[in-house]
Amino acid sequence: MKILHTSDWHLGRTLFGQQRTAEFEAFLTWLLKTLQAQQVEVLLVAGDIFDTTTPSNRAQQLYYRFLCQVAQTGCRHVVITAGNHDSPSFLAAPRELLRHLNVHVLTQAEEDPGAEVLELLTTDGQPELLVCAVPYLRDRDMRSAEAGESIAAKETKLLAAIRRHYAEVVAIAASRRQQLATEIPLVAMGHLFAAGGQTVEGDGVRELYVGSLAHISAGIFPPEIDYLALGHLHLPQQLKGQATMRYSGSPLPMGFGEARQQKSVCLIDFDGRRAQVAQLKVPVFRSLESICGDWGQISRRLLELVAGGSDAWLEIVYTGSEVMTDLRERLDDVIAGSTLEILRIKNKRVLERVLGQQSREETLDDLDVQQVFARCLAEHQVPESQRAELLACYQLVLNGFYEEDRHADGQGQPS
Repeated sequence: MKILHTSDWHLGRTLFGQQRTAEFEAFLTWLLKTLQAQQVEVLLVAGDIFDTTTPSNRAQQLYYRFLCQVAQTGCRHVVITAGNHDSPSFLAAPRELLRHLNVHVLTQAEEDPGAEVLELLTTDGQPELLVCAVPYLRDRDMRSAEAGESIAAKETKLLAAIRRHYAEVVAIAASRRQQLATEIPLVAMGHLFAAGGQTVEGDGVRELYVGSLAHISAGIFPPEIDYLALGHLHLPQQLKGQATMRYSGSPLPMGFGEARQQKSVCLIDFDGRRAQVAQLKVPVFRSLESICGDWGQISRRLLELVAGGSDAWLEIVYTGSEVMTDLRERLDDVIAGSTLEILRIKNKRVLERVLGQQSREETLDDLDVQQVFARCLAEHQVPESQRAELLACYQLVLNGFYEEDRHADGQGQPS
């Protein structure tokens, strides 16, 4: 049988204010075609379906429309587990209705671990797959808090509880397989941060638990598991080099740090309990590019993109020695008339030399206009006795600018 493993869709996510609905829709359309072309029988989605616990109506529409269309591809079962971004109650609300479409949704740790074991059947009612559909295991569901506990003690209890939970769920599934007296595959799912897992800067992957020790060791997963489908990390990767223990990764780059990644989903072809795993490349639906360097390097790359008719979304990281306070204007001039769009600018020299950058991660995007001016005053050692009057004058200038802008666009709002 064939199984497809994906995760971390993050439906509804935006990128520096830009809606990505068209990309999500294109991915789900591609996924439907892939399910049909590859003759996939079971689809596994290992958490973070939505980007927030209160997804937009458009994000919900994409999700439910996709689930209604899956059956038309020949895929017989869909198993969805909640991730740390998902609302357990929101995902669980239509669970009984979705079950009639052979869509199985698990959103939080169950009091009875056996409730997380799914026995999937063939069209003639014969067992064909056991799925340990373990969702994101929240700290509050895994352990009881005690007064005066140290961080280390909390971590130890949490890791022990997660290990115990997987041991119980897999033991129930293995016992059921033994009762069936047939060697059908046993697949487990999880949404967690495994020890040694790789991330990239700006991917939005969060630490799941308090403390640095709460990265899950591969050793917690019992050997009865024939394939482990993981979610949470956006970079496609194997766990401890094991071909049958994998993160599928996110299907879209969630930030500019992921722009150069080849996104993929995992196709698992079972022959009995033996799994052959292949990565299917996900097409690029919207190009992202981070351009880093001095003005010459940045302008040359922009001109190349303009000449090639690119419609990429761009991040500009200026690292030149010249302090360029008009960087935005220069960039706009270069891309004028093109379909390129600059979403973020990091002007490191302005931050370092003019604004007194306070950390390596700080960018102009992190400061409002008042903070920028206050930082300039401090960096240039303007006496405290003069700052209040200068700040007041600066605010008058800002107010005049916004008032002029409101009249210019005729809508009563700054353009």
